[in-house]
Amino acid sequence: MALSLVEPAQRVVVDVTFLRMAAPPREAAPALPAGLRLERLARCSVAFYRYLYNTVGQDYVWWLRRAASDAEIAAILADPGVSIHVLYEGGEPAGFFELEHRAAAGQTNIAYFGLLPHAVGRGLGKAFLRAAVDAAWAEGGALVTVNTCTADHARALPNYLAAGFTRLRTVREVWPVPLRLGLKVPERLLA
Repeated sequence: MALSLVEPAQRVVVDVTFLRMAAPPREAAPALPAGLRLERLARCSVAFYRYLYNTVGQDYVWWLRRAASDAEIAAILADPGVSIHVLYEGGEPAGFFELEHRAAAGQTNIAYFGLLPHAVGRGLGKAFLRAAVDAAWAEGGALVTVNTCTADHARALPNYLAAGFTRLRTVREVWPVPLRLGLKVPERLLA
């Protein structure tokens, strides 16, 4: 009889909403507030990526990339279809987004998007999201996609809808979030 080792995990229940945008926004993009700049990184180290991902996602149960090995993250970052864009304020990161461009599928996915905790609630989200949308369209293709879930910030879904995304579907998922990650999971999400 073979033994199966299973990593201790907590079951997290979320509703994931998948969204898409079939045409670029027509209205002019709002400018980023003074003192902010957006930079597409020519190269992103695994350590810097983990800092961005872990810091932005710490309150929203972002766990998949935390559980990935450095080699797995390096492979993602080396993929020519993946780009990392960082929002800077006064020389320090204030947010980031990750795009996955799939030319064969004719689409770009906003894989991750968010502000660091010190930048949340300051009115930066609308212009930053529009910058992500514009960057996604600049990759080419006929479709931009994104998804969000009930673990994300309460304004995530309304902001995506206000930006011009339309809802495709919502599905319930149960995530086995490894205990070793030490994530604080809100009671409302525990199975």
